[in-house]
Amino acid sequence: MVRRTRAEMEETRASLLATARKVFSERGYANTSMDDLTAQVGLTRGALYHHFGDKKGLLEAVVEHIDAEIDDRLQAISDGADDAWEGFRIRCRAYLEMALEPEIQRIVLRDARAVLGGTSPASQRHCIESMQRLIDKLIQQGVVAEASPQALASLIYGSLAEAAFWIADGDDGNARLAQGIAALELLLRGLLAKM
Repeated sequence: MVRRTRAEMEETRASLLATARKVFSERGYANTSMDDLTAQVGLTRGALYHHFGDKKGLLEAVVEHIDAEIDDRLQAISDGADDAWEGFRIRCRAYLEMALEPEIQRIVLRDARAVLGGTSPASQRHCIESMQRLIDKLIQQGVVAEASPQALASLIYGSLAEAAFWIADGDDGNARLAQGIAALELLLRGLLAKM
């Protein structure tokens, strides 16, 4: 039996992840066989089982990877804004717009919901905590009305997540996105402190 180095193991894992992401995006989870997937990488099913347990575990890892990228993109929007409120608004809007990106739509919003029941609780907590920090800052600046930042973050995150599922689920995604953004603007205006 040949012992593989840690670097080789990490390379194998990364290769499986990248290939699965590509194939899941193109074919969808249900239409992807483990044999086709491992053949594309030149590995055996044993490698997939070793690193991810099964096909569902591989999907979880792909979703986790995409979720981290989404979070980085959203954080860059917040960090790059000159005005905290505008950054928050644009960040929320960008989240909805991502629902029309084919890879996110198919893997995260359709397949993950159908197979895994949605994103992981850890990912949800991370998103809510990130949003909570932004809302807390906006309350301290007097931009957002006094309320529990955690409650507001939970409500807004839940609204955005459900709207993203709704946008991704229809054949009329662009129309749904426009309706979702209009509703989002109305929702966010209700947060503002009365001057």
